[in-house]
Amino acid sequence: MHSALFLIELGAIILALGLLGRFAGRYGFSPIPLYLLAGLAFGQGGLLPLGASEEFVSFGSEIGVVLLLLMLGLEYTAADLISNLKTQYPAGAVDFAFNALPGAAAALLLGWGPVAAVVLAGVTWISSSGVIAKVLNDLGRVGNRETPVILSVLVLEDLAMAVYLPILTALLAGAGLVAGSVTLAVALGAAGLVLFVAVRYGRMISRFVSTEDPEKLLLVVLGLTLLVAGVAQQLQVSAAVGAFLVGIALSGEAAEGAHALLLPLRDLFAAVFFVFFGLSTDPASIPPVIVPAFLLAVLSILTKIATGYWAARRAGIGRRGRWRAGGTLVARGEFSIVIAGLAVSAGIEPQLGPLATAYVLLLVILGPLTARYAEPVAQRLTRHTGTIGVTLDTVGTAGEPAISRPDPPARR
Repeated sequence: MHSALFLIELGAIILALGLLGRFAGRYGFSPIPLYLLAGLAFGQGGLLPLGASEEFVSFGSEIGVVLLLLMLGLEYTAADLISNLKTQYPAGAVDFAFNALPGAAAALLLGWGPVAAVVLAGVTWISSSGVIAKVLNDLGRVGNRETPVILSVLVLEDLAMAVYLPILTALLAGAGLVAGSVTLAVALGAAGLVLFVAVRYGRMISRFVSTEDPEKLLLVVLGLTLLVAGVAQQLQVSAAVGAFLVGIALSGEAAEGAHALLLPLRDLFAAVFFVFFGLSTDPASIPPVIVPAFLLAVLSILTKIATGYWAARRAGIGRRGRWRAGGTLVARGEFSIVIAGLAVSAGIEPQLGPLATAYVLLLVILGPLTARYAEPVAQRLTRHTGTIGVTLDTVGTAGEPAISRPDPPARR
């Protein structure tokens, strides 16, 4: 009976996702907000709470994030990653200042204390790699000139999590200096090792993985990705970082074949991830914190757009690409929820969890919309006022001309 109920619930979820995806495709917008609202409807306190299939959906959502980042990594080589990190590290500093510090200030203004300030700084700082990867694919912008800038910011954020999460864990646990330092050293060492292997032995890994048999290629690539992601997670490094580095380690025919084979799986489990995010949210917990969450979300939209605009301008991207980069970076998601969940488990601040949930839900819904409409709205305002973008243009490197560089060479 339990097995039958599981199949019925899972079948209903997948069918609903398919219908919502078709509806979104017909009207030309991302289905992510619809997936999230479906999760709210199926979650606790929703219209049709799930029971039998919730554990499977939770597990499937983790696979969805891993596959989203793997597919994103397949679009770029290790050389691209190193080059972008070398040129875009100032954007990481601007990203932290524009987006983490406001979250910390908000926690202090609410009287939550310094530890909660560190938590909320992480919640407001980190964009959702999973949501943004899906948005880039839905909008057909993976090959755009501003996309490497977006990916550089995301990778810098994800790698920063290898430092931030151990520090946060030590703070929440009240660990001493020695214990916290050991945790941090292990995390940094693991991230550095995976990156070194991806850069130094990427071609060897690709030759090992490559095969003309689609079945064997699928099994090897998927197994390798889940293995590396799991080890990374166990060592307090993001599973997303591990999956992304596996993607960049693969090249040539191995990357092209894996991309074609994994695309349907990516779409299925990515949709499950967004549904699970909605499932984990109790609608009744949102109204009491909606006002501060909304104000923080509006501020975060402005600061993330400014971050993306500045980073793209510094890379020589034209003004339209700058607005697209800024709008695409707005969404928050999996990392923010993980960070808030750690604080809730430690009993830091009762209202922190609901506020973080409402904040992320707002931005994960608004993020795909800003990604799509930030550039056309800015263009209209520019035609009417002739002034928008001037302030942001003056924030860049002194004397740096705001010009567009030629398209980068084709990847893969």
